[in-house]
Amino acid sequence: MDYDIIIIGAGPGGYETAAEAASRYGMKTALIEKRELGGTCLNRGCIPTKTFLHTAELYDEIKLKGELLGFTGNTDIAVDMSHLQERKNEVVADLRAGVSRILKVSKVDVFDGTGSIADKSKVIVKNGDDVNELTGRHIVIATGSKPDRQEDLPGTDLPGVVTSDEILDLDRVPESLAILGGGVIGMELASVFNALGSRVSVLKASSKIFNNMDAELGKSLKMLMKKRGVEIKSGLSIKRIEKTDRGVACVYSTGDDETIEREEAEMILLAKGRLAQTAGLIEDNASEAVKALELDARGRIMVDEHFCTNVEGIYAIGDCISGDNLTSHAQLAHVATAEGRALLAYINNENPCTDLNAVPSCIYTSPEIASVGADPDKCKEEGRAVSVKKYPMGANGKSVLTAQERGFIKVIAEEETGRVIGASMMCARATDMISVFTEAIVNGLTLEEMQKVMFPHPTFCEGIGEAVRR
Repeated sequence: MDYDIIIIGAGPGGYETAAEAASRYGMKTALIEKRELGGTCLNRGCIPTKTFLHTAELYDEIKLKGELLGFTGNTDIAVDMSHLQERKNEVVADLRAGVSRILKVSKVDVFDGTGSIADKSKVIVKNGDDVNELTGRHIVIATGSKPDRQEDLPGTDLPGVVTSDEILDLDRVPESLAILGGGVIGMELASVFNALGSRVSVLKASSKIFNNMDAELGKSLKMLMKKRGVEIKSGLSIKRIEKTDRGVACVYSTGDDETIEREEAEMILLAKGRLAQTAGLIEDNASEAVKALELDARGRIMVDEHFCTNVEGIYAIGDCISGDNLTSHAQLAHVATAEGRALLAYINNENPCTDLNAVPSCIYTSPEIASVGADPDKCKEEGRAVSVKKYPMGANGKSVLTAQERGFIKVIAEEETGRVIGASMMCARATDMISVFTEAIVNGLTLEEMQKVMFPHPTFCEGIGEAVRR
């Protein structure tokens, strides 16, 4: 079967690219997926996690603030994990069905099975005994990523040691949970299980909570998490995981004298990061050109600024890629989607419609955290003259009436021109509101121009209007 474009992987990058290739550009499109439509994000990542977070946040709010907000009997409520699992599965199934409808309407041919590349214009799809051979002018790899199981760390194969995949299928709340890694995944799941009643500890090597974001965000979250009973230990060297009578224990060292300590818990979550999903991508008897597909030391596919690999006609997008010219690349669903659209524009000799340099990063803790553009600390290190404006959300009417905890909105602008180049937020609805600043950065708006916008009252987004006026 012959196609204009063949896409391997049906996560957000893959299925959005397939739908746009077929509907916008009229390309005959094939999409290959070995598991479920929607990929990790829809089935084992973003959507399941945020479903859990929503329930945990409501539960925590009623339990801790119920009396303040006018509720009675709030101490007797409980979360039924079996019902929460049913809710999660319903949400995932509904969204997966929606993806299927989009692909059908767009007239994308979907193939169930594992896709492997035999030549620069040939892909083999295997599903049990069924084998299909597809040919196409363009092949796009969008195979995504998988949790890092840290197989070089002794003990990660023990019962009770899980990744973000398995922990979202639990039918009960563990009494205690130790999380190895304090990045986005670790802190989001720390928020979930702390709210649901687990005793949570976070063990991490770095001294910062979020390495690539405004340091104030991590410091503020650490203070709030500590107040809620989450213990965060930084600057550790993890040695091994051991089995105990009551579960598992993480053995680690601290300090210059390498003092050995232990953190015992019913379960340990491996949340160090994610690895590119590229195993089995190349057919054993593939052509020499395809076998020469360039990978970096971590197994990610090397691409240029147009997402071209070193093999003509083969491209890659999303979590599975790396490249010297990908200055703003991140393992995020919306980044994969934007990269797919940029790639289609390149293939069809158009200018990309999305600015890939302004990437909003969102963390769904409570309160939410979001940032985009320049980091004030890095600007200072680089000697870049900027002005930083900050508005405390404790003065925001909607924040007060909904009993929100500490939060702020920070704006970074060029000192000379007033042009907005970055923003960071820690407050309710931060992940929704960060797009206002993303739009400002992409369109080169100044603080003065942003001040012209009227925000409704009372709303959380009023804080944006206040922040740019400070």
